[in-house]
Amino acid sequence: MPQCTAVTRVPLSEVLTALVTMAHGPDTSPDDFTLDHYVLCELGEHDVRTEHAALLSPAESPDRPALWFHWTGTDTDRTHRIATAPWCPAILRHLRTDATLRCSLLTSHPTGHSWDITDPLGDLIAGATGADTDDDASDDPRKRHRP
Repeated sequence: MPQCTAVTRVPLSEVLTALVTMAHGPDTSPDDFTLDHYVLCELGEHDVRTEHAALLSPAESPDRPALWFHWTGTDTDRTHRIATAPWCPAILRHLRTDATLRCSLLTSHPTGHSWDITDPLGDLIAGATGADTDDDASDDPRKRHRP
């Protein structure tokens, strides 16, 4: 399932206040915060009634909640909220190797788990780097044989 491509600007002062005042405090010092002005929804594609969600600050321990930015709408009709949420409890286990992968989304998230979501931009970049880059002379009009 492709990742949602919704992007929004975050109110940095509200986010910083939420980070500093969150229960148990953030896992990093406020001096170490590197806040982005924009966030990308991390959920899989979803309908317009579903809130977008972007991780602002993970917790060091999977048992502690992370800070998430939620929003709906665009431009002037956008509403947002900043809240902590526990991590999704789902775990993907590879039976042959017994390796595990925890879902990196918030609990009760809509759509698929993080391992089901593909990043369209990442796929596009990967496709471009895997493309044939042979410098075939027939591709360059200056190098074509002229009769």
